Amino acid sequence: MKEVQKFDVIVLGAGAAGLMCAATAGQRGRRVALLDHGPLPGRKILISGGGRCNFTNLHCAPDRFISVNPHFAKSSLSLYTQQHFIELVRKYNIPFHEKTLGQLFCDHSAHAILNLLLAECEKGKVEHIYDTHSIQIEKDPGGFRIHCAKGRYIADSMVVATGGLSIPKLGATGFGYDLARQFGLKIVEPRPALVPLLLGGKESNWTELAGVSTLVRAGTPGTKTSFVEKLLVTHRGLSGPAVLQISSYWLPGQPIELDLAPEAEILRTVLEGRRDGAALLKAMREHFPQRLAEHLCKVAAPARWTNAAIEACEQALHHFPLHPTGTEGYLKAEVTAGGVDTADLQARTMEARKVSGLFFIGEVVDVTGHLGGFNFQWAWASAVAAGRAV
Repeated sequence: MKEVQKFDVIVLGAGAAGLMCAATAGQRGRRVALLDHGPLPGRKILISGGGRCNFTNLHCAPDRFISVNPHFAKSSLSLYTQQHFIELVRKYNIPFHEKTLGQLFCDHSAHAILNLLLAECEKGKVEHIYDTHSIQIEKDPGGFRIHCAKGRYIADSMVVATGGLSIPKLGATGFGYDLARQFGLKIVEPRPALVPLLLGGKESNWTELAGVSTLVRAGTPGTKTSFVEKLLVTHRGLSGPAVLQISSYWLPGQPIELDLAPEAEILRTVLEGRRDGAALLKAMREHFPQRLAEHLCKVAAPARWTNAAIEACEQALHHFPLHPTGTEGYLKAEVTAGGVDTADLQARTMEARKVSGLFFIGEVVDVTGHLGGFNFQWAWASAVAAGRAV
């Protein structure tokens, strides 16, 4: 039997949060082991942002995150801001650019961010251990004892950075939630977030417009949150930034509401001029792609050509309900909403309130960012909070 290896800190999960935490703790002089059940680190980093990694957002703020406790993320996000990570990127001479809405991407490849994190881990003399299948963990007065296919380890502190359920082809599992439950922490029910929505029934005819994209405001009833971005119709339903954003707020059985032409008056020419189907189509084509214009003429035409009916049609186009039948699930979800209940964690350190030395960071926690680099910033911030505390 292999001898037990002793560390100060064991970090479970070699994704964005795990790498950042291991590097932070290691550079404080802690002896750190970074374990992952997969063969390689940072696989989700490499596919993010179309392979260019949207590594943070200039406009990062606590109101860009969803959690049962909307105040929980404030502490970590203030201690390690987007400017801190931007300084680190500049230190490594990684060229980057702002795409839209404050989103920062590498000019070339996401490998640059992964290499940065691995270099930071090397500075901290972090020991990397991969393919750690069949992990079993227990705690006794001597620390956290870990048994896995690669050996036996013990550490005073353990940081769980195992992520959520999104993108299972990259090895995502619910291990972090199981571990939290093992140690008595509560879980906010996980669900796919930043995910395309499905349409069915009478609304399945929208899928005939697959490939059509248009600017909309997307919201859900009962929330003041809405997003003005592009909608993309798919062969199964709806996607595009506006839909991905609102999907994090959408709950099964709810409709979503679209303003199909934010800040534009669509039917003014019909109201003031000719009133017939040809005039309606012409007005629609001035605001929408042709296929969408034709579709809206079929499904949303005024009942009559009176002033009241045309004005009602105008209002309907700005408050257009659709009724998703579901989402495309974790297979297509960029992140997982829900996770370890923040009520069981200390906001400044990410340590479990009732289990000394146990920390949870990143996506496994019930903190979910908007689309556009916010989830990476939460990974960096929560990782640094824990890395400074272990």
